[in-house]
Amino acid sequence: MSFSSLKTLLKQLCYLSGAALLVSCASNQYTFTQSANYSHRVKFLVMHYTAIDYEKSMRALVDEGGLSSHYLLPESGDSSYPHDKLEIIQLVDENDRAWHAGRSYWQGREDLNDHSIGIEIVNVPTCHIPEHSSPAMQNDTSKLCIYPDYDAKQIELLITLSKDILKRNPDIGPTQIVGHSDIAPSRKNDPGPRFPWYQLYKAGIGAWYDSDTVDKYWQLFSASKPSTELMQKAMRSYGYEVIATGQLDSQTLDALSAFQMHFLPWHVSGNNDARSAAVLFALLEKYFPKKCERLFKEYQQQQLATEPETTVLANAQVVVRIPSLDPSSRELVNNRGTFQAYKGRGEIIIENHDARSADIYINGEKINIASPLTAEKVYQYSLAKRTHNGINTFKVDNVQPEGASLTLRFPYPTLIKNTHKDRFKAVDELINQEVAAGFPGAVLGVIKEGELIKLSHYGAAKKYHADGTLLASPEAMKNDTLFDIASNSKMFATNFALMKLASEGKLDVEKPLFYYLPEFRGSGREQRLVKDLLTHSAGYPAVVDFHRKDNKFGERFFSQNSLRTKNLLLTGVPFVAGRNVKHLYSDIDYMLLGVLIERISGMPLDSYVESQLYQPLGLTHTVYNPLQKGFLASQIAATEINGNTRGGRIEFDNIRTDVLQGEVHDEKAFYALGGVAGHAGLFSTAGDIMVLMQVLLNGGGYDNKQLFTPQVLAQFTQPQASDETYGLGWRRAGHQARTWHFGPYASPRAYGHTGWTGTVTVIDPEYDLAIVLLTNARHTPIEGNDKNYEFVGKRFETGKYGSIISLIYESILNH
Repeated sequence: MSFSSLKTLLKQLCYLSGAALLVSCASNQYTFTQSANYSHRVKFLVMHYTAIDYEKSMRALVDEGGLSSHYLLPESGDSSYPHDKLEIIQLVDENDRAWHAGRSYWQGREDLNDHSIGIEIVNVPTCHIPEHSSPAMQNDTSKLCIYPDYDAKQIELLITLSKDILKRNPDIGPTQIVGHSDIAPSRKNDPGPRFPWYQLYKAGIGAWYDSDTVDKYWQLFSASKPSTELMQKAMRSYGYEVIATGQLDSQTLDALSAFQMHFLPWHVSGNNDARSAAVLFALLEKYFPKKCERLFKEYQQQQLATEPETTVLANAQVVVRIPSLDPSSRELVNNRGTFQAYKGRGEIIIENHDARSADIYINGEKINIASPLTAEKVYQYSLAKRTHNGINTFKVDNVQPEGASLTLRFPYPTLIKNTHKDRFKAVDELINQEVAAGFPGAVLGVIKEGELIKLSHYGAAKKYHADGTLLASPEAMKNDTLFDIASNSKMFATNFALMKLASEGKLDVEKPLFYYLPEFRGSGREQRLVKDLLTHSAGYPAVVDFHRKDNKFGERFFSQNSLRTKNLLLTGVPFVAGRNVKHLYSDIDYMLLGVLIERISGMPLDSYVESQLYQPLGLTHTVYNPLQKGFLASQIAATEINGNTRGGRIEFDNIRTDVLQGEVHDEKAFYALGGVAGHAGLFSTAGDIMVLMQVLLNGGGYDNKQLFTPQVLAQFTQPQASDETYGLGWRRAGHQARTWHFGPYASPRAYGHTGWTGTVTVIDPEYDLAIVLLTNARHTPIEGNDKNYEFVGKRFETGKYGSIISLIYESILNH
């Protein structure tokens, strides 16, 4: 008789169950009356494999490993096992707690060490490591491990043991017999896809599904599978720790893989497919019928639901139907309006429906159009003789025959090139002098009133070898050189995307972030609005160095994996200040906003901005990860000379040591987010950025493409009451509060951003002016000691921005 059985028998002898009779035992002087309101401590039976032989397993579980288990089952043919006959080895009494589960969750309970019995099964894999991998990289993900089938004699012992455990612990139901991977899917994969769950089920141990029920759901789901959100709810209803986010995120992929290893071991993909859904719903119907009924009703409702309506953005800055379908009772306000244009430029597009004639006036002058008009034909006319800079008017009268209609479209202004070589002599002299004195290189672009009036390049795109010596032939800077624009990514990728989503009605910045990211909860996260992230007032720290094990928040926050980093961002990063206590500029804010864009759009951040923003504008040189998208390093300005080492002063896992050219410099973006992040990672040219700045000056569009509305742009660029230098993401000139960035001449309405690598942008609607200065200021030697050092390039005026911006304004305002 086992020790635990003996204790049970003694207990039965000492207490007469169900009676009020009081009995006293010599071993216990307390008076006992059995309450009907109790349950057994043990709720779960957890299966593990050790992945090491018997001898090593015993050392790890008994002596030195810091781990334990209630039982250990050896394996036939294990040379380290000292006996001829396999025996069940008990290591911890069932009434005591063994440390086998770790951080875990199942059916609403956490820390399953407190509620479970653990069985470790010796099952030793054969692992292979890539020939060319370094010792530092020989981690679990780089290994190929092949696990054998479980030993038949071993499984016979497991069935016998499990039946005995179930007799002694009646609260363990079929769905409470689980694998380590079920209760900790993001950390563990034991007992693996070769574990014979079905064999155990046939012996009366554990859960399994009925084939006929699976087929019923398969017929439905193969035609229209449940949504990801519904699958997440179903997974949680069965027992898995899955939060319903509506996205196939890392927690869901991990849980689906664990589920498939348990119930579909021949189909472990992590995919949210109809087959997995059918098995899951069959299990729920069998073991949790009420939950299944509720979830299936939700599935039926989803089949009837329609997608919420979104606003379709226009194909011009002004699109107006004449006559209006909802005219004003004030006759002289109908069929009139304004559009933005520049002198000698602009056009009107007339989409005629059924009119034969109409009188159209631009700035009070009637224009000549076809007479008669042909029904269902499109006409396009230049307005070069009628337009002036700024706001222009249009009016339409006398549309014939009565009841006929047409639609007018006025495209957005586009940039034209009209450079002024001598106008910017002072700024050219300054930059060239500094290049001669050691500054690496720059490209400068200026647009004014719809004209590209300056685009100039200076110096070298690459000057140095990784050891700090000069190249024999530096790579020349060109007007179309790509730059790592660093934190300007926050504006020209993330903010542009958010403004588009807001204009389409898909985003409301006044809503809590968890409205879009349901897992963003706990520790005050529910109170943070999207707007708080945009204004850097959510209370996040400036940075978390995910790429380093020695980051200030501890090794738990070490991540060089994009999915893990995003999970940490959503559920782990702590606040260091209260909400709206102060503006604390933080990369974390924009990392989260990048995740938000991916969640709303259903696309990776780089795919979204490249396909939905840049490509429609014809911008082919604005991308994330340019080396992966057809660009050569020689087309891109270099940044740090010796990787991320600051000249050998810094060290961390997998650190780069060569000249950075074409890979994003920012360590968090490169290592922790795969080069694609909301705070950094975008590469672009001055020419492309000037088009994006003209989009801003146009109020949200360019030519026949609208990216966002003027109302949303105004919302994002208006000053915050707490600090006029903050918009929603955009930094503002205010009243000369940031002269180091905007110079002394910028209007209070000017806005823009800077980037750590040496980039600055200024958009000034007051003067219809925009400036972009792209430099590789960090492609210079670093001087100083291990703690106090600086890039030589940041000592130059060109690398400090304000002087260059000041000279540009003087060149324009003085003429």
